[in-house]
Amino acid sequence: MDDRAHPVRGRIATLVKGYPRLSETFIAQEIAGLEARGIDQLIVSLRQPAEGQLHPVHRRIRAEILYLPEYLKDDPQRVRAGRDFAERQPGYEAAREIFEADLARDRTANRHRRFGQACVLARELPGDVRWIHTHYLHTPASVARYAAAILGVGWSFSAHAKDIWTSPDWELRDKLASAAFGVTCTKVNLKQLQGLAADPARVRLVYHGLDLSEVRPPAPHGRKGPFRIVTIGRTVEKKGFGDLVRALARLKHRDWHLDHVGGGPLTERLKAQAARAGIGERITWHGARERDYVFKLLGGADLFVLPSRIARSGDRDGLPNVLMEAQAHRLPVVSTRISAIPELVEDGVTGLLVESRDPAALSAAIARLMNEPALAAALAEAGEARVRAAFSPEPGIDAVARLLRRAAEHQEA
Repeated sequence: MDDRAHPVRGRIATLVKGYPRLSETFIAQEIAGLEARGIDQLIVSLRQPAEGQLHPVHRRIRAEILYLPEYLKDDPQRVRAGRDFAERQPGYEAAREIFEADLARDRTANRHRRFGQACVLARELPGDVRWIHTHYLHTPASVARYAAAILGVGWSFSAHAKDIWTSPDWELRDKLASAAFGVTCTKVNLKQLQGLAADPARVRLVYHGLDLSEVRPPAPHGRKGPFRIVTIGRTVEKKGFGDLVRALARLKHRDWHLDHVGGGPLTERLKAQAARAGIGERITWHGARERDYVFKLLGGADLFVLPSRIARSGDRDGLPNVLMEAQAHRLPVVSTRISAIPELVEDGVTGLLVESRDPAALSAAIARLMNEPALAAALAEAGEARVRAAFSPEPGIDAVARLLRRAAEHQEA
């Protein structure tokens, strides 16, 4: 049966940390895809939007949005009403036991905030919502788990990267045991989660892919001006942009320019680092930008670089969408051998990979593609072919739709 002809009765609550977010196109893409498959949703966000821009996919989404109090002090009356409601529910004692067990191992204000948000969610969740599905296994999953226990409904999750690698094992085990099912987007993630799950079969690999139907590689043209390098990502430790600045400072080839897209807390520090290295004028820091702006930069670039690393907290990239977008623009890519990146980029075939935290190796790979245009063109062509063939979002969204449809129908029965 065509999933699009088999709508789900009632809605799914899709819980996210913040909505909309420019860096989480893959979540918006899934929400829109599920709507197209007859699964109506209520988006529940733990945070208010921090960016004033939208991607086109956000404008296609019809779902209502419920914003929970970001901090409990922001709306004490709403929080008190949520607690009063929750305490009257048959599932409250079970939810409270879960919360107290978590709090005993994590005595933080964050833990109290998540339980308070869960009480508000339990009170304000519309009666037609049949299931809670959360993106990320850290704080959003805590809210989902507590609220589901209060209301006596089921919940499930999509796990991605930071949520897996910065959460303690005890918490992941408890959530894996509580959730009806979960999906994750890389083989590396899957191995980690299945190793912690009492029932490994309840966690499945679902590549989220990327809608590349609107991406058209630019027509070949003779390059004028400097060699254009693009990198995209928030300026946080796991992205490794400090390594990229050091790598660029080593280049003997001086006719280049770097465009960086993305907000984040380390931007000013990186600007200062580039200035000290004498390359500050060769880098443009664009900040967070919408998809059309990013695609225009990619269309005019010669190379894409993503120097990902594992942060001291354990945080790391999963399978970065920006690599897929760069390859779809028929750009050669240079990245690192961490996490799931080798699942997308095959070294010497669809791009070049180096060890993380190695600016010398990163510089050498960049220089190689600057100096060997035939190799760069071959890697770019192979990368585009593979990303379009193997990383379409449709199979993954189909799989999530089937799982959610089955869960909602079982809940109704």
